[in-house]
Amino acid sequence: MNHQEVTDYIVNWLNDYVMQSRTKGFVIGISGGIDSALTSTLCAMTGQPVVCLEMPIHQAESQVSRAREHITWLKSKFKFVTDYCIELTPVFENFKNAVPAEGSDESIQLSLANTRARLRMTSLYYIAGLKGLLVAGTGNKVEDFGIGFYTKYGDGGVDISPIADLKKTEVYALAEFLGIAQSIQEAAPTDGLFGDSRSDEDQIGASYPELEWAMDYIHEQTASKGSWSLLQAEKVDLSERQKEVLAIYWKRNRANQHKMLPIPICIIPEEFK
Repeated sequence: MNHQEVTDYIVNWLNDYVMQSRTKGFVIGISGGIDSALTSTLCAMTGQPVVCLEMPIHQAESQVSRAREHITWLKSKFKFVTDYCIELTPVFENFKNAVPAEGSDESIQLSLANTRARLRMTSLYYIAGLKGLLVAGTGNKVEDFGIGFYTKYGDGGVDISPIADLKKTEVYALAEFLGIAQSIQEAAPTDGLFGDSRSDEDQIGASYPELEWAMDYIHEQTASKGSWSLLQAEKVDLSERQKEVLAIYWKRNRANQHKMLPIPICIIPEEFK
């Protein structure tokens, strides 16, 4: 990857989009993770106004400190970067007290995790509406188009996706090139939605390099053979771990198609109208 060319291309793309949309810049949720750090840096490099929004909900101190470190660094480098911290923990707790806690513990915890992401999306669009800004998404290629590892209408609810064509390893490479804090580069990726220390790899069962391999492998097999299935993986010379990773990737990809495909629309036949 040519780091400078990729950087310039994304920055120019962002600038063009702002001009065409007649908006005034970007608002981005800053989590202390690598994806939001890279996205906010690229947005700031346009010279357009950028609002960095912290939205803690029972957030781990390590995530808060990394987010603050990154925002401070951005503000020192770019003139038009500002920030807000919207403490959403009381909002989240009030929500929990207002809704029924019915179902399995797993389903309740997952629904509450997704609620955190949706409260943040609402906050981002509130600031965007006040200031005429675009909500910049922070999803990468594997998350957005591979396994659907994001919350529908949560962190998936954005106006633009500057890094959605970059794999996670490419995100890290570009972040290093742009001088993003070492603490962020070294932190284990996490969505921070469960209020504990679990990482993305803990949740998914595979690392991002493994998932990227699976994504590329399935794409290559589909391109050469026209289709692919897990049954085919059992018939070729792959390690047991490779087969396991393919199964993890394929299961999540199939289960999360509802996130990655357009919303189904019931088209009424003309003769019925």
